[in-house]
Amino acid sequence: MESDEAADEKVRLGRPLVAARRYCYETKMMGHDIGIGVLRAMLLLPLCFHTGTLSAAEGAQDGGGGGGSGGGGGGGGGGGGGGGVDTIGHSLALVQRLEALLAQGNGSDVSLRVETPSADEVKVIQAHSLVLSLQSPVFEELLVARNGSTLVLTESSDCAGVFDKFMRYLYCGEISLRLDQATPLHKLAAKYGVLGLREGIARYMSENLARDSPSGHVVGWYEYAVQAGDEMLRDGCLQFLAWNLSSVLRSGEWSSVSSGLLMSLLQALLTSETELFAALEAWILRNDPDGLTAENALRAVRYAMMPPRELFRLQAQSPALTRYRESVRDLLYMSYQFHSASPLHMAKYFDVNCSLFTPRNYLSPLWGSAWAISSPSRDDRSTSFQTQLGPSGHDASKRVTWNALFSPRWLPLSLRPLYTETGAMQPARVDGGRPRVIVTPATSSADFAGVNFQKTVLVMAQGPGKVTVKHVYNFHQSTEENGDFLTEADLNHRPSEYLIDGSLYLHIVVKPLYQSLITSKKGLHLALHSEASHSLRSLHQCEGDGGRE
Repeated sequence: MESDEAADEKVRLGRPLVAARRYCYETKMMGHDIGIGVLRAMLLLPLCFHTGTLSAAEGAQDGGGGGGSGGGGGGGGGGGGGGGVDTIGHSLALVQRLEALLAQGNGSDVSLRVETPSADEVKVIQAHSLVLSLQSPVFEELLVARNGSTLVLTESSDCAGVFDKFMRYLYCGEISLRLDQATPLHKLAAKYGVLGLREGIARYMSENLARDSPSGHVVGWYEYAVQAGDEMLRDGCLQFLAWNLSSVLRSGEWSSVSSGLLMSLLQALLTSETELFAALEAWILRNDPDGLTAENALRAVRYAMMPPRELFRLQAQSPALTRYRESVRDLLYMSYQFHSASPLHMAKYFDVNCSLFTPRNYLSPLWGSAWAISSPSRDDRSTSFQTQLGPSGHDASKRVTWNALFSPRWLPLSLRPLYTETGAMQPARVDGGRPRVIVTPATSSADFAGVNFQKTVLVMAQGPGKVTVKHVYNFHQSTEENGDFLTEADLNHRPSEYLIDGSLYLHIVVKPLYQSLITSKKGLHLALHSEASHSLRSLHQCEGDGGRE
């Protein structure tokens, strides 16, 4: 059998045995010479015997069994006595023989010449028309149209490197692969119409997004999914990247992110806005994009979410800001204004709901807290933590204390017991309840005026090799507002992907949103009539659809 690295994954898909049964009683293949005695002796006779055995079993179940399949001989005649049904299977031995047949090339009737345009190396594989035609409709057409015993195939270097694995799948219905081999194998499966392998590789990729790899792999899979038109894989990759952006920013694949994907990820979860700016600057310096792309990326940064001391440092030391200073000058100007006045005063003249003044979901301790809940299915748990009141410099020293409650089996009012007019209690609908998280402030304060707080709960999961974000839930006070909070999570058994060493890991983020006091755009423009034109440019950006959350 093929020897692969211990870390390799196996995809057992496709059934050459079942596919070949259709041909057990045929005397020739359409469009192909069948003078390959060795192949027929090794492939067809064992398959026909297996078919006869199955036919006998089916006859016994029907109450008959007087005569078996002709191919099965005596194997079909023992069902009439009403005894038990036995099945003799040699599928594993057949797969081993097929693998040996591929490796040795015995009885080959076609040579596959695999060429790579950019390389001189040529790979020649002795194959069998019967197997290729059974597994691939594309190969079947190519074999019908060929003019000799050699079939020339042109493949890219990455596909040529895994073509042996692809052929082994066609013969054995099983494949071993590493993360870096998934894309070329998916390409080959799509090119040659091997649907089972194509679906299996796509499923493998979706299930291994969280797999740890030295240089990262999800960005490459996303770009390939876009090119291949696989929407499910594309959306899965994009969600994973957005929910785990901080780890992506530190990986080797960040520099390979396309400009389109870059702009899509700017709404993602990350530690801080400074972290995002540093990653964007590294991407710009590494890829040297055109001026418009670089300017759009830098203008997507929410500079008002950085403290003034950080803004001063960037203006003095950042190569990207030195080069594109004029493109973001208005945003920097408004960010300094944001930190210099109280939010209520700002709200009289500026639309503080625009994205420049709105925090993202930051994982920094300033805006939330991680929470590990041991044995989460047992009983209610609570915790307390503090966050900064708001991102404005005026609120930098103010803190809000929050109380969080986790209930593993909370029942909504509609499911709780009811009392009738006579005092009798009606039974409640029994579904065991569902998990819920409530986050409320420990005290009220006049400082809360003009501020709404959006809460977000991140649910972590143990992936292959690392912990990643599995789900993201946004709410105002309780996850009950979502209706699907952890509805599919198994919190009772340790093997659950939602439990890490028996604990449920959450991360609560509190996002303060300032409320604008401006009622119309007309009032906004009158209030800002004396402002510089670069300030108005930023405000127009905030008013547009692209500037809002």
